[in-house]
Amino acid sequence: MIKAVIDTNIWVSALINPFGYPAAIRKHFENAEFISVISEPILDEIADVLSRPRIRNKYDIASKDIQELLILIDERAENVLLSGDVDICRDKDDNLIIETAIKGNADYIVTRDDDVKFDKEISRFLSQYNISIITVAKFLMLFK
Repeated sequence: MIKAVIDTNIWVSALINPFGYPAAIRKHFENAEFISVISEPILDEIADVLSRPRIRNKYDIASKDIQELLILIDERAENVLLSGDVDICRDKDDNLIIETAIKGNADYIVTRDDDVKFDKEISRFLSQYNISIITVAKFLMLFK
């Protein structure tokens, strides 16, 4: 079974637009078609972003919808503990995504973050763990 770290921006987008590609990833996750790997800092970041008043108000996100998503991820994803020993990204928050993938033996990191997607050093680093960085569209192609 495919194991993937789904970046915060994709979980957030899945809640904001229930008809977009990120929502399709959520549906595949709900249907247990892949294993999502998560860590507490990523779960906290999802909660933080979705709780921001400008996000909640702009997209009319209900508290219960945020809670449902967080519970879904927390209960069904494979949770790994981080030690903070990865330091390769320009944006230090992205190190959490990389370390989560490594500790969870993920096959993929699914992200829209250009800093991560296009950084050759990160790709080379992850290749030693057989982890690929992949776009939302390419990840969805794996289910065709």
